[in-house]
Amino acid sequence: MQKQLKEQIERLKKAGATYVDARWYPVEEANYLMMWNGNLKTAASSRESGVGIRALYNGAWGFSASSDVSNIGALFNKAFDNARIAAERVTFPIRLAEKESIQASFNSPNRIDPFTVSLADKISFLKEMDEKLNQPGVAQRVCELIFMRKQIVYIDSEGSEIEKNIIEVFPGIQVMGIDAQGESHGRKFSPSRMGNTRGWETVDRQLFIENAERIVKEMNEVLVAEDCPKEERSVILLPGIMFLQTHETIGHALELDRILGYELGFAGGSFVTLSDFGNLRYGSTKLTARADATLPNSPGSFGYDDDGVAAQNNLLIDKGILVGAITGRQMVEEANARARKQIFNGSGGANRATAFYRVPIERMTNINIDPGDDGSLEDIIRNTEKGIILDGEKSWSIGSNREQFHFATDIGWLVEDGKVMRVVKNSTYKGETVKFYNSLSAVGDQSTWEVHYVNNCGKGQPNQIMQLGHGVPVCRFDNVRIGE
Repeated sequence: MQKQLKEQIERLKKAGATYVDARWYPVEEANYLMMWNGNLKTAASSRESGVGIRALYNGAWGFSASSDVSNIGALFNKAFDNARIAAERVTFPIRLAEKESIQASFNSPNRIDPFTVSLADKISFLKEMDEKLNQPGVAQRVCELIFMRKQIVYIDSEGSEIEKNIIEVFPGIQVMGIDAQGESHGRKFSPSRMGNTRGWETVDRQLFIENAERIVKEMNEVLVAEDCPKEERSVILLPGIMFLQTHETIGHALELDRILGYELGFAGGSFVTLSDFGNLRYGSTKLTARADATLPNSPGSFGYDDDGVAAQNNLLIDKGILVGAITGRQMVEEANARARKQIFNGSGGANRATAFYRVPIERMTNINIDPGDDGSLEDIIRNTEKGIILDGEKSWSIGSNREQFHFATDIGWLVEDGKVMRVVKNSTYKGETVKFYNSLSAVGDQSTWEVHYVNNCGKGQPNQIMQLGHGVPVCRFDNVRIGE
């Protein structure tokens, strides 16, 4: 197959294509197990394979894909024909930033391939967790296991040949209960990734048992709690909600294709403009954020993107100042041309497709916030006069350009004069993105920093679901409106 792909790539180059690449998926498979109130409600598996081809001709892309690889030549012809037709209507000729020719491989670190673990062992884990969650006050309990495995062979006309073998594991548990007013409340747990692995071994039974007890206890406290007050307070965001804050108002806002207007029809735009880079004070001096695709244990780390560019650790916000974006080869060239100056020096290695039959687009890698020097969670609480600690994403609403937001969380703890006082329910907070990040007054140290993963990030038309992670510390923001 690889020999055929190389031959066809060379043939299109001789026919006039300026660039050609192929992504061959010999195998991509997924398993999903879900137990609801002790019953195995879902046991699903999927498996697919195929090839996706991109051809660039006279500044326009052509794409084709198929799971039928019996006639590779016809598949390449289709991509080239699509590019020639598109070239007749192109308004902004596509150029690709320079990159190195790479011959390499990437294997995600794992000790136990989850696809070698028996179904009986997986169900045994779910049953054990379900029993731990089956306690007074719990009306609904859910235990899930999601496994993904894919092999990707990438070849392009610039001499790159890359093979990737990636395994992902996404376990989680959740409980829900009903308060005296008939409203539903829940608590959930998915493990953060702190080690150097992402195989079946991350499904740590003892860790899940400990957290099953905790989330049941916290949910029952919420069921009898008073409502969150409607006022301004300092909000202390734990990593279990800070990861989503980062995802929605830093990650999506800084995808360069979104900044250039390519997501307007589906998922919105961004308040960021090309003139903001190097100038916009996105947050206080305590905010440093980066797109780091080099973390070994996160689904946002993939070795090489689908442009054949090596994974990188790039600054996005440096001590509050916007300095970078989430980028691929095409969009950096267009952005520099539109700005009439060089904003970006090459691709940030963030162009990815969710499957062989989707075109690569700019996607978040691991969008992280650096730990700070304001101590532990206890230190931050001790130095907070009037605040609320928030955890767990319940619902979220985002402005179409990511300029504002409103989040509801699973649980809140009021803080008065440096002490945790009581639990509140229906805890919410809202703000304007730039004003909010400029109110960042404390960032926890390394002891508060956790990598939380997202296995359902949607973007693009047609929609593409992608997996990634966020490494975030505890963060405190002042003068935030809560309870509304």
